[in-house]
Amino acid sequence: MNQDSVFTKIIKGELPCHKVYEDERTIAFLDIHPVTAGHVLVVPKMQIDHPWDLPDDDYIALMLACKKVAQRMREVLGVRRVGVQVIGVDVPHAHVHLIPFNSVEQYRSRPDMAAEPDHEALSAMAARLAF
Repeated sequence: MNQDSVFTKIIKGELPCHKVYEDERTIAFLDIHPVTAGHVLVVPKMQIDHPWDLPDDDYIALMLACKKVAQRMREVLGVRRVGVQVIGVDVPHAHVHLIPFNSVEQYRSRPDMAAEPDHEALSAMAARLAF
């Protein structure tokens, strides 16, 4: 990829995010249009379009980061489940959606993508989830 994705710009600090976790290979931050409160994106620092094309070490790091963040989400948010979605059509940079939920209806709901992000609520949620 010739151009930096929006996620690469976040990783480089060129764009802000509501970060909850970071290690040497991954970063996790809140989705600005969450399906449910606490919806997190886990992103490898290597910009590559498809997660299946990541080198094994980066893929394993991505999945381990997902596990850590999902466990933290269950602990802090008190939800029954954390759903996983690998969609791959909105940003050409591999990423995993972690969506906290208690009912199938919550998990399958769709966010209002036209709504202005509530950065105050996102900041408060990031502070709760950060570790």
